[in-house]
Amino acid sequence: MSDWYTAGLEDDMRPRMFAAADRGEAFALVTITAAEGGGPRGGGAQMVVTADDMGGFLSGGCIEADVALHGREVLATGAPKRVVYGRGSPYVDTRLPCGGRLELLVEAVPPDDPAIAALRRAREERRVVTLISDGRRRTVVDGPTDHTDRLCDYAPVQRLVVIGSDAFALAMAAGGQAQGWQVTLVRPKGPETPPPLAVDYRRDEPAVALADLAPDRWTAVAIATHDADLDHEAIVSALGRETGYVGVLGARRRLPDRLARLKAAGVSAQNLMRLHAPIGLNISAHAPQDLATAVIAEIIGSRA
Repeated sequence: MSDWYTAGLEDDMRPRMFAAADRGEAFALVTITAAEGGGPRGGGAQMVVTADDMGGFLSGGCIEADVALHGREVLATGAPKRVVYGRGSPYVDTRLPCGGRLELLVEAVPPDDPAIAALRRAREERRVVTLISDGRRRTVVDGPTDHTDRLCDYAPVQRLVVIGSDAFALAMAAGGQAQGWQVTLVRPKGPETPPPLAVDYRRDEPAVALADLAPDRWTAVAIATHDADLDHEAIVSALGRETGYVGVLGARRRLPDRLARLKAAGVSAQNLMRLHAPIGLNISAHAPQDLATAVIAEIIGSRA
């Protein structure tokens, strides 16, 4: 492993699984099956190890290189193994500094394993699924489960729809992009030139864009148009759907008028309670990057 393990920033291992399968390459899937103590990662956290690469993060950087050795051993033999770090571990030189204990399942996955195709379909269709495995046979089932061989629950990728065009909107879009989220920037009647970010870009009206994007509970909508009518249209459309988060930028003193207009438009009291206004955690954010941090943190907190 290099001095800087940037692949540890990756949390969702499905892209690495799919990439290996597309190359016709087997990989070792390593999953935390039990975690005790004060470690940074819990059950279900994963790594993917190939013959010459690795990705994912299971602890504070103290076991990943050793985990890769176990992964490559399993790739060579084809036999799964269970590995313990911490209390009760036979690996004296890889005790966990946090004093915790991790139990891992290391299994070899061939590129044509049906579970990979099932995970790919579920990701495309934005379905929650669970991977069940005994180390040799893998099954993907819909929804979370308490099955004894359950390895990991996979949720749809978080999406962020930012409606606006100024520095605040761009900072929020960039913040979501840095999180690895699927980001769409909506600028009604905006220029044909896309924004200087690698995000999806739309020029249609908020209601049209949201209807086409079909938000779900893993979709956050951040509204920052600075236009009362556009804001109103976007809020009504977003709150009328199964969005996981809806926030709007604006002065707190304008909030009573905004809420009154939404109520007059038929937005229910229950849906009004879902609106985060002003948007973002209250950290006295004024600069665009500060506000983006407050918004990203609020979205993450809303998922708990």
